[in-house]
Amino acid sequence: MKVFQTDDCPDINGREFADWIGLAPLNNSSGGNERLGRVSKKGERYIRRLLVIGMISQVQRARGHPECVQPWIMQCLEHKPVRVATIAMATKTASIIYAVLTSGSQ
Repeated sequence: MKVFQTDDCPDINGREFADWIGLAPLNNSSGGNERLGRVSKKGERYIRRLLVIGMISQVQRARGHPECVQPWIMQCLEHKPVRVATIAMATKTASIIYAVLTSGSQ
């Protein structure tokens, strides 16, 4: 993950880092109606793929052993369809990764 902390990614927050990776939905809003579309897939393809595959494995793990996964993962799966939850979990994980990278802690 340290490889992706370059000058290409300016000083931003965790949510903007997830957008930079390409985990943000396209925005098709007009006239006050918010309509979010599919994931934009712009940005870092490799890291986005790693995050999504990792979250798919967490979903499969949650189905078999719900006591072994984080509580926020189970809550996300209860309230959203599986594919939407997978992308939401990847976005949250990207924000967590960015927080760890910028905090300087090991």
